[in-house]
Amino acid sequence: MRVAIAGAGAVGRSIAGELLENGHEVLLIDKAPTAISVERVPQAEWLLADACEITSLDEAALQRCNVVIAATGDDKVNLVVSLLAKTEYGVPRVVARVNNPKNEWLFNEAWGVDVAVSTPRLMSALVEEAVSVGDLVRLLRFSHGDANLVELTLPPESALAGTQVGDVQWPEDTSLVTIIRGTRVLTPCQEDSLEAGDELLFVAAQAREEQLEELLSVRKEDAS
Repeated sequence: MRVAIAGAGAVGRSIAGELLENGHEVLLIDKAPTAISVERVPQAEWLLADACEITSLDEAALQRCNVVIAATGDDKVNLVVSLLAKTEYGVPRVVARVNNPKNEWLFNEAWGVDVAVSTPRLMSALVEEAVSVGDLVRLLRFSHGDANLVELTLPPESALAGTQVGDVQWPEDTSLVTIIRGTRVLTPCQEDSLEAGDELLFVAAQAREEQLEELLSVRKEDAS
């Protein structure tokens, strides 16, 4: 997979390193000469250019990329890069970094963003996830389809504890994608039983989140 990253700062370089370790082809783009540190990520391609300029993106051959990541420290730049990547080059997957939480509402399909990553939101979600049992925690927002990646730890008193996955009537526009049980990561099968303490990860439409939380948190005595 070919990935272009706009922004070769600490965040961009870190992402590049992870992707390279996983066998992907990475191009780092930055207009600041001081940011071009080839020795820090020698396996990557580097381009000294303004990622907001069409000529620069032509030089980067953005049409050949499977994914573009707008990872600069400037939200305006990240939005412009996302829009150009999607509308001018038809990049299938555009991921954008949100630096200021107040701007998060802008990072949507209209600006070409498929996935918006807000560091403050992720940090707060991780704090909530660590202390909350029975409460739905939103981890990541997907612009297409108004869906979110959400997590809920199944409480011991839930009526669904001991129930097989295939026997649960999940809300519409909701998909259980992973069960984390202790140190194990399970791909859900119809015959798998849900256990108290399971961390359940869903991709769910935002309108279904409340319904999903109620379903998983209902107490056994309330369901009987």
